[in-house]
Amino acid sequence: MAYKFAFVMDPLDKVLVDKDTTFVFMLESLSRGHEIYFLGLRDLYARGAHAFVRARQCELARTNPHYRFLDEGHDYPIETFNAVFMRKDPPADAPYLYATMLLGQADRSRTLVLNEPAGLREANEKLYALNFPEAIPPTMVTYEIARLRSFMEELGGEMIVKPLDGHGGEGVFHVSAHDRNLGAILETVTQYESRPIMAQRYLPEIRGGDKRLIVLDGEPLGCTLRVPREDEHRGNIHVGGTCVQSPVSPRDREICAMLKPRLKRDGLYFVGLDIIGDYLTEVNVTSPTGVQEIDRLDGVSLEAKVIDFVEQRVAALKP
Repeated sequence: MAYKFAFVMDPLDKVLVDKDTTFVFMLESLSRGHEIYFLGLRDLYARGAHAFVRARQCELARTNPHYRFLDEGHDYPIETFNAVFMRKDPPADAPYLYATMLLGQADRSRTLVLNEPAGLREANEKLYALNFPEAIPPTMVTYEIARLRSFMEELGGEMIVKPLDGHGGEGVFHVSAHDRNLGAILETVTQYESRPIMAQRYLPEIRGGDKRLIVLDGEPLGCTLRVPREDEHRGNIHVGGTCVQSPVSPRDREICAMLKPRLKRDGLYFVGLDIIGDYLTEVNVTSPTGVQEIDRLDGVSLEAKVIDFVEQRVAALKP
């Protein structure tokens, strides 16, 4: 059966054809005969308790240009669509949060929203990991520089600090007690103690790679190691990390088992876990990426499994 899928995302002309996970979700959907529609955050609106969208039907391909619109756009009740993919890239700022509230008005008996809007609001990508203390390294969240210095001393004189609203490795520092820039760095990341930050034990295993583990409905689909450059401590692709093949390990499966009940409860169907060594460091829920890299390295099609899952969920909804 052909379905209608809507994708809330950044502009299509910004899509990186060889890297973007949303792009392959859309391609896979088209290959199965589904109609796909594009909209941005500004295209969501409500009248009373009912949510609507202004959406444009589109087609995509691995060509140049890689997309075309089939119409000028129309207004639709959100329940027109069998599934809505919330794939707007971070930051999860005020407009993003308002969009999740509007998406939350959708009748879930008729429309699947992936990921669940309430779950997206609950799951700050740094703080959500605190729900799984057996999976994470020693961690502190605080505004206070003196508390951070004391925590670093407990950890042996070095740690990682990062903002709670960063993404793509933005604002992540490896700091040590011997660095004369330490005071300035802590002042900068806390904005002079006006915002909380996360501090975690430095994990030397990062030199071998920061694992991105793709998880669907609580189960691991595949992963890749993002190996940092020699002059970097961050493995993020955005800052020059190199993706290499990696198997799903027994520890990865343990971590997934720890997270699965909470992920399912919160409607976080598709997530990307960041794992260094044996430790979970982040739970990415807004628009996790890495699917195309894993596809190429492992010769698989993770997007096909995701669309299989969506089709199964949609088929169970009211006609």
